[in-house]
Amino acid sequence: MEFEPLGGDEFAPTQTYLNTSTCGLLPRRAVAAVTALAAELAAGRPGGSGDDEAVAAARASYARIVGVDPDRVATGGSVAVHVGLIAQSLPAGAEVLFPEGEFSSVIDPFLVRGDLKLRYVPLERIADSVGADTALVALSSVQSADGRTADLAAVRAAAAAHGARTLVDATQSAGWLPLRAGDFDYTVSGGFKYLICPRGVSFLTVTEEAQESLTPIHAGMAASADPWGSVYGPLAELARSALRFDEPPAYLSYHGAAASLALLEEIGIERVHAHGTALAARFRAGLERIGHPAVPDTSVVVAVPGLGDRHADLLRAGVVTAARAGNLRASFHLYNTDADVDRALDVLSA
Repeated sequence: MEFEPLGGDEFAPTQTYLNTSTCGLLPRRAVAAVTALAAELAAGRPGGSGDDEAVAAARASYARIVGVDPDRVATGGSVAVHVGLIAQSLPAGAEVLFPEGEFSSVIDPFLVRGDLKLRYVPLERIADSVGADTALVALSSVQSADGRTADLAAVRAAAAAHGARTLVDATQSAGWLPLRAGDFDYTVSGGFKYLICPRGVSFLTVTEEAQESLTPIHAGMAASADPWGSVYGPLAELARSALRFDEPPAYLSYHGAAASLALLEEIGIERVHAHGTALAARFRAGLERIGHPAVPDTSVVVAVPGLGDRHADLLRAGVVTAARAGNLRASFHLYNTDADVDRALDVLSA
């Protein structure tokens, strides 16, 4: 079976690009949107630095992709800022449970508090490790270092049984793995990987009940119920929804994001999921045949233990991958093909 790229001629890689877990390729329509706004800004745009309509469109698209109402989605610029907002909400001494080797942006905002109890367990034991003292379980849906997929249903059930909240970082999964964000108290997702947005786009989802646990510590006019009525003087009223946690938007990034997310919606996450996981399975099978078995999983992120040093060989051959935690990491998305898989295997076989 041949796997052709999804998205038609929207993408134009000049080499074999298997590195979406580091940064996704921008579709042509996103490049055009950013370029158009940049040109207007250079010429003296009368409407300011960008349009709030683009932010609203990106918010709405992301909400549909992860299955929540748009008023449950806050927009921002980075996962670390979103996580910091949640970290500042916890009382001193609260226990936060993480998988061992979790991505630093999920851990460090809690670590720098200095007055929280942080506990780390193997990913496969995280649901069983939730206890009566656990205030929050924080983890990535797909691990950055090795592509392992978390059992989110088990984590959600264990947290509910012990009265703990849940924080899921979907940066390595949103855009290819179907997600019901409303099943978790908080989710965060950087847009510049599988959501194929420019860097500077990030989303936070908050359930209505969990919203009351957070203080919008970076509140500005974007967090107001009436932003343009809150330009000067004290904020009169916060937005009644998760928009109270909005950061001032990076308009260039969000103009691109609105275009990128529209493309993902046109194609459909289920199609992207089927495409990417099939390519990853082909790569895992090929690695097994040449004596380099990958970390077992079904995600689009494939990690090969001990082969991190082959990253440079692949790059010289025009195949872009990554080296993470000693692993060679290849990651597949809608623009990849079976020829990309076979090219990488040919290099690794040499």
